[in-house]
Amino acid sequence: MKFMKIGRKPDTFYTEEATRTVISDIPSDLTVRVNNVCFLLHKLQVPLVPKCGLLQRLCSDSDDSDIVTIDLHDVPGGEDAFELCAKFCYGITINLSAHNFVPAFCAAKFLRMTESIEKGNFVLKLEAFFNSCILEGWKDPIVTLQTTIKLPEWSENLGIIRKCIDSIVEKILTPTAKVSWSYTYTRPGYNKKQHQSVPKDWWTEDISDLDIDLFRCIITAVRSTYIPPPQLIGEALHVYACRWLPDTTKSRPPHSSGSQTEESKEKSRRILESIVSMIPADRSSVSIGFLLKLLSIANYLGASPVTKTELMRKAGLQFEEATVNDILFPSQLPTDQHYYDIDLVAAVLESYLVLWRRQSPAPAENGHLLRSIRKTGKLIDSYLQLVARDVNMPISKLVSLAEALPDVAREDHDGLYKAINIYLKEHPDVSKAEKKRLCRMLDCQKLSPEVRAHAVKNERLPLRTVVQVLFFEQESGSRATTHKPELTTRERQAPPEAEAEAKQECNNKLQHEGIKSRVPETSERDMQKRLEGMMVRGESEKGKERRREANSGSKVMDPKQVLQRRSSR
Repeated sequence: MKFMKIGRKPDTFYTEEATRTVISDIPSDLTVRVNNVCFLLHKLQVPLVPKCGLLQRLCSDSDDSDIVTIDLHDVPGGEDAFELCAKFCYGITINLSAHNFVPAFCAAKFLRMTESIEKGNFVLKLEAFFNSCILEGWKDPIVTLQTTIKLPEWSENLGIIRKCIDSIVEKILTPTAKVSWSYTYTRPGYNKKQHQSVPKDWWTEDISDLDIDLFRCIITAVRSTYIPPPQLIGEALHVYACRWLPDTTKSRPPHSSGSQTEESKEKSRRILESIVSMIPADRSSVSIGFLLKLLSIANYLGASPVTKTELMRKAGLQFEEATVNDILFPSQLPTDQHYYDIDLVAAVLESYLVLWRRQSPAPAENGHLLRSIRKTGKLIDSYLQLVARDVNMPISKLVSLAEALPDVAREDHDGLYKAINIYLKEHPDVSKAEKKRLCRMLDCQKLSPEVRAHAVKNERLPLRTVVQVLFFEQESGSRATTHKPELTTRERQAPPEAEAEAKQECNNKLQHEGIKSRVPETSERDMQKRLEGMMVRGESEKGKERRREANSGSKVMDPKQVLQRRSSR
């Protein structure tokens, strides 16, 4: 940071309540009121009036012996800026820097402390400091630009904003090999001593201190001067968002109706909408994780529908690139009892599916689209396994998200089965109807042998689901034996006692579980016939099955044993 010292005399200004006085043997004959502060000064004994064209004009009608009172309530920078100008006239030492340059320069211009009034005046010295020190540095023009937000019109008219922006952009466009000034770069894991080369995004943290409108001016100027890599602009937006927007990824933010909180939210909404509007069209410019964070923040802040729609569209384009951690957000609605924001994931998934279906009428025939939807399917199933642990997660939301995926998205249903099993384990009080609704999503034919073996022993599952798994298990075994030597007639036959016992046991269990009263008669009769056939085959082919188990390592459960185990418990 550059400084300039002007004047040699010690500071003789002192403040008493709302009055600022210069210690002097000469009585004050000039009172200047700036806002609520009175300055007791001297007209001619010190070169105050001679250096200020405005004061000369205001005091022109008074005699030298008169005590003059002047009101200057509209001086830019207020009483502090006027005091700097007054100290300059008294020859008192003042220190100028990027922090106080703007109010001092605007006040000096207002008081007309120019060369036409007196040589070597304040405006000339300030301009020299601005051009030779502030604009030549890196952080100085950024600090100066930030101070212009208090005096935007004056700063714009005097060219301060334009010159600062030009200086900053010029340095951003400097090749990294020629960057010799100090900059802020605090990325996790980055060590300047270990990296001799300057990173391409070295400038992003320093300009993130700027107000959003000034930040936009910088980004716009950079993009209009040359075509930067979209990822570089995206990184600048990411750094700025982390600097100014609330973090909604760790916990649910407090919801308050206080005016100060609402004012802060309004400012954050303006920042968010500006950032979204600046995201480059290139889909690789920002990560899917960043887009989803912005969407979560938008829900919390109550951003405009246009902003949310744009974020969903962009997130839908990149959703297949997401990880589970990218989509784990706490809900931002105070009315939600569940922790995770499953509605956000469902909305982005719907946006992705709309785009996915639009690309091809037959996505299964397109290798890229098939890989994309399969990857998304695994992502959703992994997400379901995590949110299923939420004790307050409604089963309807879990089912809705799981069923949103088309059939082709799941090559197998192992991940979906794990999510269902976790939900049933964490929600032991779920009703039978809800269990059936949950398990209705499963396609037993898409379960791996290991998962089927677990399912037939899983007492949390409805009997209907277990029976379906057993049906497929026996049918798979039957298909496997058709390619082997035929069994003898004696082996195929089963004792009538075993058939009758299995039939009666199946009837008792179905009635106990309540299936008999809920499924149509034709459906139940078909299930009974198929189960009877399975049990007969199971008795006669037990020896064959044991030999196949030794070879394949996959055990096919005997339906009779499964039903006996469930009935006994």
